[in-house]
Amino acid sequence: MERIIKNGIVYCPLNGIDGEKMDICIKDGKIVESVSDNAEVIDASGKIVMPGGVEVHSHIAGAKVNVGRMMRPEDSKKDAEATNEAINRRAGSGFSVPSTFMTGYRYAQMGYSTAMEAAMPPLLARHTHEELEATPILDHAAFPLFGNNWFVMDYLGEGDIDSCMAYASWLLKATKGYAIKIVNPVGTEAWGWGGNVHGLHDTAPHFSVTPAEVIKGLAQVNEKLKLPHSIHLHCNDLGHPGNYETTLESFDLPKGIKVDPVTGSRDTVLHATHVQYHSYGGTSWRDFESAADIVADYVNKSNHMTIDVGQVTLDETTTMTADGPMEFDLHSLNGLKWANCDVEMETGSGVVPFIYSAKAPVPAVQWAIGMELFLLVKDAAKVCLTTDTPNAGPFTRYPRVMAWLMSNQYRTDLLENELHKWAQKRSSIATIDREYSLYEIAQVTRSTPAKVLGLSDTKGHLGVGADADISIYDLNPETMDLAAEYMTVEKKFQKASYLLKDGEFAVKDGEVVNTDLKGRTFWADTQIEPDLYKNVLADIEKQFVKYYSINFQNYAVEDSYISKSVPVKGVSL
Repeated sequence: MERIIKNGIVYCPLNGIDGEKMDICIKDGKIVESVSDNAEVIDASGKIVMPGGVEVHSHIAGAKVNVGRMMRPEDSKKDAEATNEAINRRAGSGFSVPSTFMTGYRYAQMGYSTAMEAAMPPLLARHTHEELEATPILDHAAFPLFGNNWFVMDYLGEGDIDSCMAYASWLLKATKGYAIKIVNPVGTEAWGWGGNVHGLHDTAPHFSVTPAEVIKGLAQVNEKLKLPHSIHLHCNDLGHPGNYETTLESFDLPKGIKVDPVTGSRDTVLHATHVQYHSYGGTSWRDFESAADIVADYVNKSNHMTIDVGQVTLDETTTMTADGPMEFDLHSLNGLKWANCDVEMETGSGVVPFIYSAKAPVPAVQWAIGMELFLLVKDAAKVCLTTDTPNAGPFTRYPRVMAWLMSNQYRTDLLENELHKWAQKRSSIATIDREYSLYEIAQVTRSTPAKVLGLSDTKGHLGVGADADISIYDLNPETMDLAAEYMTVEKKFQKASYLLKDGEFAVKDGEVVNTDLKGRTFWADTQIEPDLYKNVLADIEKQFVKYYSINFQNYAVEDSYISKSVPVKGVSL
């Protein structure tokens, strides 16, 4: 089928298109130069046209997400949707932790077409992929957890980068994983012994390795394997006052490592995630304050890294992370429900509900820190919009975050009428009047995530050859004052006029109309020297017999679990 989107106001930063009126042609699921006169016409007059949204960091599938769903029936009742048999739309529920079907529907309604699950325990990869397969519409990938893995800590403790590289190559293929995810390196392993690490130079219990050695070593592994995405780092000391010093030291560790990605679209060696949680000043919650200006200044001066924010949305939500000790700290603070899990030899996690009340001092400052990071990082090609969903708030609040970024008046109204006075006293947010343009919104939600992920050959842009993932919104910058009409901006970004996925209609007038669309699974298919791989594989099999509760032969995710598999090739040494 051929289609043409006519007269839209187009924003496509990867191609330098900033609000130009132009037509977009679609054929066979791709964007093409031209179509025949028989092409179906979609009239986008007076509307903006962007690539489909790309989510760089989310928690939407897997074991801890299911724990969050089960332990919070009160959350499920907040947002529910009945079955619609006419279009085969399944029932679903969940506000901060929606069901698989609701996850696909809600992202699509906002104009998103791609989402990454950012923390997959390797042992539980099969289940994670089952859930991603059940999530309609979205292309997706999952990031296996490496930062507390026994093999990784052993190899890096011995300084054996090549063996660690071979292990990482095997694990990515065995789990059908896409990127190297590092969470509180060494600290979650310490939590298995009732402790944690603080800073970057504590040693893991029973392993002769530090967080600094894990971060730098895995960064070297990542670049030797030529993975499409850089290491994806959740720094140590998350959520602790004064942690910005650990954050900046962590950012320094991969500096100088050569970038040589397989796709050619990435030029960084580090992606730091939910940096709002890592930009805290002070020495305790009594003198807690923002250090976002210091962190943003570092990012502005550095070319080796990108960040996403983890913006607090001032909601009741469900926190979940492979940073097990942090979740226990949170439970100790608020006294709410707590779940904890240890995944043998690999990682651990915790789940705790949390209420980010605008009237409470700490959440008010956390909100301000996220906004500061967005507004003080000068180049939107270095920052991605996230809420670390659902940790700082659900992804369904992205339209609200976009409206906050585009309207100083919206932020001022919030500061003056709703937020605790600490937000103004302990951050600089009240003094920042920068407002994002639609071009910058397209960057932080489309082009930057796509490039960061190494997918910008087909994602995040509207050039010829790209996937025909296209969102259209009923906003007209020629006739509207977008900063003043911020509530309208939020409403329109919440419900796209259209989302086309691979050239097919997924959403019309804000409602999902095609639930049969299946997304692709991207995974990293790396190649290394055969003898090295063979030797490390023999070591892995020995350790399985000694420590794992399952057989080595039963570990890998079979191809049959993934219906649309897209292996991204690595390049051999």
